[in-house]
Amino acid sequence: MEEKKGIDWSSLWKKEDWVSVWLGFLIIILILAGLTVKIPQFKWTTDGEFVSYITGAALTVEKLAKTSEEKGETALQGQFMALKTAIDSKDRKAIGDAAKKLEEVTKGVKDEGLKKKTGALSKEVKGQAGNLMGKVFSGDNILLAIYIGIGYLALSIIAMALMGESIGKFVVGFPIVFIIAWAAQFIAGNYTVREYGVEYVLWCLFLGLFVSNVLKVPEWLMTAVRTEYYIKTGLVILGAGILFGEIVKAGGYGIVQAILVVSVVWYLTYWIAKKLKVDDEFAAILSSAVSICGVSAAIATSGAIRGDPKKLSYTTSIVLICAIPMMIFQPIIAKAVGMPDVVAGAWLGGTLDTSGSVVAAGALISETAMKVGIIVKMSQNVLIGVAAFILSIVWTLKKAEKIPGGEKPGVMEIWYRFPKFVLGFIIASVIFSFFLDPKVVGDTKGVLGSLRTWWFALAFTSIGLETRFADLAKLGGGRPAIAFLIGQGFNVIWTLLLAYLIFGGILFEAPKM
Repeated sequence: MEEKKGIDWSSLWKKEDWVSVWLGFLIIILILAGLTVKIPQFKWTTDGEFVSYITGAALTVEKLAKTSEEKGETALQGQFMALKTAIDSKDRKAIGDAAKKLEEVTKGVKDEGLKKKTGALSKEVKGQAGNLMGKVFSGDNILLAIYIGIGYLALSIIAMALMGESIGKFVVGFPIVFIIAWAAQFIAGNYTVREYGVEYVLWCLFLGLFVSNVLKVPEWLMTAVRTEYYIKTGLVILGAGILFGEIVKAGGYGIVQAILVVSVVWYLTYWIAKKLKVDDEFAAILSSAVSICGVSAAIATSGAIRGDPKKLSYTTSIVLICAIPMMIFQPIIAKAVGMPDVVAGAWLGGTLDTSGSVVAAGALISETAMKVGIIVKMSQNVLIGVAAFILSIVWTLKKAEKIPGGEKPGVMEIWYRFPKFVLGFIIASVIFSFFLDPKVVGDTKGVLGSLRTWWFALAFTSIGLETRFADLAKLGGGRPAIAFLIGQGFNVIWTLLLAYLIFGGILFEAPKM
C-alpha cells in the first residue's frame, strides 16, 4: 500500500467519518441554540396491563395514606383516599385525574421523605393512566415523528451529497427504513415489553431481519441502509450524555468498583474468546458489552474498531436476551440470601447492562439498592468513551502494522486510520461536562437522548435489513455466545465479590444511603 502524501483536506467533507461528526455537532448546536424539537410518545399500556399495574400500586397507596395520617398531612391523606376510591372503581380516567390532584397536593407536604415518595407514585400512576395506544396513533403524535423524519432526511441529503452518494435513491429508501424504526419503537413502548427490558434496538433488528429474510430487500432500498453513517452520528450525540461530572457524583466506591469490573472482566472475556478461536474484532465487541454497559458499549466499540455490523447485531441480541433473566433473578437471589441493600445495588449496577434495568431490578429490593445501582452504573457508563478511545488507538496500530513491509506506522498514518467519530464523541462529552451550565445540560439532555435513539434505531434497522439469518448462524459457530456467557458468568461472581468488599464494610466503611 502506498504511503499517504500530505493531508487530504477533502476528506473533511467527503468521508463518512467526518460527515457524521459534523452532522452530530450540527444537531447538538441547533438544540443548544434553542431549536425546539417535540419528541413523539411511544409508551402505551393496554387496559388489562393497567389493571394489573394499578392493583399492585394500590398497596403502596394504602401504605402512604397511613403514613400521611401519622404525620398529620390531612390534605394529603384525603387525596390518597380519593385515589383509592378511583382505583376501586377501576375507571382509568378517574384514576389519572386523582393521581394528578395528588401530585399537586404533594407540593405542599413538609416531610421531605413522604413528599418524595408521594411525588414519584403520583407521577407514575398519572403517566400509566395516560399511556394510551390511541395517543401513540393520534394525528399530532404521528406528525411529530414525521417532522423528525423530514429533519433527518434533510440532514442526510446534505450528507449524501457531500459523500457523492445517490440522493434520489436515498430519498426513496429512507422513509421505509424510518417507518420500520418507528414500528420497532412502538413495540418497545408497550408496558409489558418495557417491564421485561426488551429494548428498541432488538425490535429494530428483528423487524429488519424479518424484511430481509422473509420479504426480501429491494435493491433501491439499500442506498438508505447506511449502518455506519447512522451509528457514528448517534455516537457523537451520545457523547453529550456521558458526563465526567457523574464520576464525582458516583463517589469513590463506585469509581473503584467500575474500574475493577471493567478492566478485569474485559480482559478475561477477551482471553476466553480468543481461546475459543473467536477473531479479535468479535472478541473486543463481546468483551466491551459484557464488562461496560451492554448495547451502548458494543456500539461504541464496533464503531471504534470499524467492526462488522453483523457481529454487532449478534452481540446486541445476546446481551438483551441474557438481560431479561438477570433482571428477574438477581433481585430474587439478593433477597433470598439476605444481601445488604447497598451490596445488592452495587451488584446490580455492575452487572445489568442498562440504567432502566438497574432501576427496575433495584426497585424490587429497595430504594437504597436502586440508588446505589444507578451510582455504579453511572461510573461504568462514563468509561465508554475511555474504552472507545483506547481501542481506537490499539486497533489503528494493529491494522497499520499488517501493511506489507511490517514498518511501524507514523503519526500521519495513525491519524488517517483513526475513527474520527471518537473525537466527536470525546469533544461533545468534554464540552457538556466542563464548559456548559449544568442547567443547560439538564434542559437539553432529554431531547438529545431521544434524537440519539432515533439514529441508533435507524442503525439497527439497517443491520437487520442487510443481514441474513444464515449469516448470523455462521458467525463463529456458537463460540462467541459461549465466550459471552462465560464472561457474563464471571462478571456476576466477580462483581458480587467486589460489591461485598467495597460496599459491604470489609475494605472500607459501608456507605450510608
